Amino acid sequence: MPRRNSSTRAFLGRLPLPERTFVADALRTETVGGIVLLAAAAVALVWANTPLRKSYEGIRDFHFGIEALGLDLSVAHWTADGLLAIFFFVAGAELKRELVVGELRDPKTATVPVVAAFSGMAVPALVYGIVATSMGGTWNGWAVPMATDIAFALGLLAVIDTHLSSALRAFLLTLAVVDDLGAVTVIALFYTSTIHLPALIGAVLGLGLFFCLHNQRRVHGWYWYIPLALVIWGLTYASGVHATVAGVAMGLLLRVAKDEEAGHRPAEQIAHLARPVSAGVAVPLFALFAAGVSVSGDTLGAVVTSPEPLGVALGLAAGKVLGIFGGTYLAIRFTRARLSPDLALPDVFALAVLAGIGFTVSLLIGELAYPNPADQEHIKAAVLLGSLTAALVACVLLRLRNNQYRRLYEAETADMDADGIPDIYQADNTMEQQRNPAPNPPNDQSHRSGGPDGPSDADG
Repeated sequence: MPRRNSSTRAFLGRLPLPERTFVADALRTETVGGIVLLAAAAVALVWANTPLRKSYEGIRDFHFGIEALGLDLSVAHWTADGLLAIFFFVAGAELKRELVVGELRDPKTATVPVVAAFSGMAVPALVYGIVATSMGGTWNGWAVPMATDIAFALGLLAVIDTHLSSALRAFLLTLAVVDDLGAVTVIALFYTSTIHLPALIGAVLGLGLFFCLHNQRRVHGWYWYIPLALVIWGLTYASGVHATVAGVAMGLLLRVAKDEEAGHRPAEQIAHLARPVSAGVAVPLFALFAAGVSVSGDTLGAVVTSPEPLGVALGLAAGKVLGIFGGTYLAIRFTRARLSPDLALPDVFALAVLAGIGFTVSLLIGELAYPNPADQEHIKAAVLLGSLTAALVACVLLRLRNNQYRRLYEAETADMDADGIPDIYQADNTMEQQRNPAPNPPNDQSHRSGGPDGPSDADG
């Protein structure tokens, strides 16, 4: 008879120690970056709504670059097409790791977050479409409310001093990573008007060389990859495809299998090095020159009366929570997944509301969907209003359960013997050994390879 897998983990249950360590490291940087992002957005709003607005617009619209290569771009354009490529590179690397060795590797643990993520993209787009078309608007901005801004959400959590468990934070990270992949796919497929085939072929060949050097030749050294990445980025931009696609493509090509010489996974190591640049520099600078909208009665009035802006705001504030919570509930209801006994469905609901913060990628897609500056102003205001509404409601819901979160967090992080390993994981190991004592070594040779339940190094 097949053995029952005792290691099957409840949805939002305690993460395995290696996964918890990785998530904690990733989210620590994203949290600091989120606080910087909040500050940058606040500066942009203040700067754009004071007598200094002309200086803000002058810097934002200042052009520089190599005109002969078609790269004479404004500061705002450089931050959107250039710096955000770093952000999407990190997102691609994180997704590759999740698919190969992380939470998305096992279908049993991946079902609920993947269903939640995809329904969290589809329902906001549907809410936008229903609202906009019922008021005589268009479908142009259907993709704007699809994305979750992990940095903004974590920065908010730091400000309100919540103690979410690593499982809740990992779920939020998974939602954001899958959303980012969905967003860059939408950008590539629906917001590319013309294709310059020779440049596109050059970008693809560059990606092939990147893969060959990194995965087959195992070439080390940043001085190989940074110039190559710049060439791939430039060719992607020249091809007519949004240049951020180059970032996510290179991230997905990173090798996850452990490097025998260095002893670490290259995708993890490279993402670890690039994440501070992404979270602390690239995203805040994009926010600084993208979030500077006029906060006036006319602008806010346009948000609540015009079909497209209202669709965006409701897509984020209502569509996200309906999609993520509904998808999670249905996945738990109709699969073998079970919710952790330490948490409840209201916790999932609060996290779904928090995921309605769609700042960075929503602003980017808004710029692509609405080239007209006046329309952009209204769409950006709608993104800010929808994200702010989601943030305020999430703050209230999360604070109501913060005592429970604090107890879980303290139990998960307690290390009384100061050996660097949380006590609760050591207790779990001891109980597991008592329940399943090591068997005597078998005589036959068939078990020496590990069998179907043994460890595997096929990390990909």
